Amino acid sequence: MDGKIDLITLISLIVALIAIWKLRSVLGQRTNHDETRIDQQLRERAERERQAAANQKVVTMPRRDRDEAPATGPADQAAIAQAEAKLKTYATDPAVEQGLLAILRADSAFDPDHFVNGSKQAYEMIVTAFAEGNRKMLKDLLSREVMDGFNAAITDREKRGEVIDQSFVGISKAGITEAELKNGRATITVKFESQLISATRDKGGEVISGDPQKITDVTDYWSFAREIASKNPNWKLVATQSAT
Repeated sequence: MDGKIDLITLISLIVALIAIWKLRSVLGQRTNHDETRIDQQLRERAERERQAAANQKVVTMPRRDRDEAPATGPADQAAIAQAEAKLKTYATDPAVEQGLLAILRADSAFDPDHFVNGSKQAYEMIVTAFAEGNRKMLKDLLSREVMDGFNAAITDREKRGEVIDQSFVGISKAGITEAELKNGRATITVKFESQLISATRDKGGEVISGDPQKITDVTDYWSFAREIASKNPNWKLVATQSAT
């Protein structure tokens, strides 16, 4: 060759350059199909990651039926011993201690802290509901016999046109004084020392008993009971007694 590029070679070079340019253009761009496919892959990956994260949060708890035999491993024995030691702090005498231990051994879920706190809440609710004549609330908290007595007192008060003007100040002290398990029924008596502002008014609004401006100290002994075999964990008031 004499150093000159003939026409055929020049055309071949131009065609090759055009082909390379078109190939780079195609390889360097995403088609609509590519975009759809990539988006789908990203969504599927995100879904897999979400499912994996959700599965890590799911904890399947073992079922425990009431008919199941109690566990007797070292850890369970230690827990029982700890619970029994805790009960002793609530016992005012050996009879109370034995009663609480009998309840715990029949119902491992029994917790004296939970019971005392619950009884205090029930005490305030019942005292307030009785003053207001709220039979619906009382029915859920009282045994049938106690409910009959409370209902009769409310009815008599309503017939006379009297109302109780009352403010519950608070409970200063609450402690277990009796406990027993008999024929599958647990009964616990709690001594409540509370403060109330209470006055009874007649039809005309005149105070006929109590004092709407005075805080009165009140001491009550209330007994709560529940059937150990019952699936209902709630205790109901079965007896009341006021300190003289």
